[in-house]
Amino acid sequence: MTDQTTSGNPPPAASSSLPPQPPLLIPNLPDDVALQCIARVPRSYHRSLLLVSKLWRSTIRSPHFFAIRSLIRSTQQSLYLNIRHNSSFKWYYHPNPNPTDKGILSPLPPIPIQPVGSAYAVLGHKIYLIGGSINDIPSTSVWVLDCRVNRWEIGPKMRVGREFAAAATVNEKIYVMGGCLVDNRTRSINWAEVYDPAVGVWCPLPSSSVEAKDKWMHANAVIDGKIYAMADRGGVVYDVAEMEWGRVPKRLDMGWRGRAAVVDGVLYCYDYLGKIRGYDVEKDVWKELRGVEKGLPKFLCGATMVDLDGRLCVVWECKEGGGGEKAIMCAEIEVYTNEDGGLSGSILWVDVVLSVPVGSSILHCMADLELLPLQNNVNVYGYGPYLQGIRTDLWGIKS
Repeated sequence: MTDQTTSGNPPPAASSSLPPQPPLLIPNLPDDVALQCIARVPRSYHRSLLLVSKLWRSTIRSPHFFAIRSLIRSTQQSLYLNIRHNSSFKWYYHPNPNPTDKGILSPLPPIPIQPVGSAYAVLGHKIYLIGGSINDIPSTSVWVLDCRVNRWEIGPKMRVGREFAAAATVNEKIYVMGGCLVDNRTRSINWAEVYDPAVGVWCPLPSSSVEAKDKWMHANAVIDGKIYAMADRGGVVYDVAEMEWGRVPKRLDMGWRGRAAVVDGVLYCYDYLGKIRGYDVEKDVWKELRGVEKGLPKFLCGATMVDLDGRLCVVWECKEGGGGEKAIMCAEIEVYTNEDGGLSGSILWVDVVLSVPVGSSILHCMADLELLPLQNNVNVYGYGPYLQGIRTDLWGIKS
């Protein structure tokens, strides 16, 4: 046998090929460092980042990515708007409305089923659409919008069907009240329910001390850990910490009109003269918000409000113009309490954020919190506008 070493032929190379290394998010950077860099990019650019590669797309849509954004305090408040036109609902959002980057709201995927008279609640990075009637039958269904990826999913069903209920979030739990006739023992026991995401099911909320268990709930708000739910006449207050029920103060009931928002413990809405007023719970008094009279119209109807990262955000419809469309306006207001106890505001910006067909109306408006729960959330319904085919919703959510 010929010795290959002595014959001048090198020995065959040992089979030591290594498995291919996974691609890096950013060349020459460890993925943990690259992830923190990408997580600092404002959410308004995320749609462009999704186009970089499949790896970036899966990374930006992962829960870990949003956890990193929360840890490095890179979350932002996003505005969510629900518009009703005739019998259909359309959803829009803006990832970061501010004076330098207002822009037009972007459309969201439609919800697979469109119930009428749903309640809404924000829990973490999700908007919960609760109940509502389908073919005039109150539903137990819950639909959830994951605001990190703007995708709808089916949530846990309630124990009873509801329409025009009140819903609120306190201490990372969702509370829902009313929206059902109390005509049997099951509905009486479940007139109020609570949802804990850690458990994943709805449970009855003891309400035997509630004198009048109304069906129609027109508005609700959370102020200092108490849920205020308004009915036709009066309403109820539920103290979550003390687990006690009470009646809504008469002065609050008489002055609460339209859709409202709670900012720094003050509930803001507009009065019959179209002016914005704030309600001081401790002093049981309404006060006019001064300093915004010249920059805003009189909100005689149709305006809605939301707490947008500690500022009052107001959305309303302009008068119908030509072209078969009308404008949706938005204003962001810095609100504060004066030394004398009065309320003042400074308008940061006002602009058109959306054009919609004539006959459309705003249903709800919310601010997305991405990974943090809303502390003071407000829902205002009023079934009259629904019967007219008109309503608006607004949310602000951090992500």
